[in-house]
Amino acid sequence: MQNKLALITLTLLAFNAAPATSGDAAAGKVKAATCAACHGTTGISGNELWPNLAGQKQGYLAAQLKAFRDGARNNPVMSPMAAGLADTDIADLAAYYAGLGK
Repeated sequence: MQNKLALITLTLLAFNAAPATSGDAAAGKVKAATCAACHGTTGISGNELWPNLAGQKQGYLAAQLKAFRDGARNNPVMSPMAAGLADTDIADLAAYYAGLGK
């Protein structure tokens, strides 16, 4: 019975996994101009309170931006910044920052 439950759980997790995020890194670079004020022009923040975005995994970046936008994650700075982002914007930004070296 436990094996069946484990198999069902793994199957459900596989179907609910986030799909690979695609995006246009060149478009993301243009959109990242606003982000540079805090996260640096190369995705490396000069302030230890703000994260480096360069080289982060694309899916992780997209998930965090969506969480800020949708209210699942709240931050007085990032939530308003992400509020107006469309899924395409998020995908583009994630592709851009994921493609930058650390």
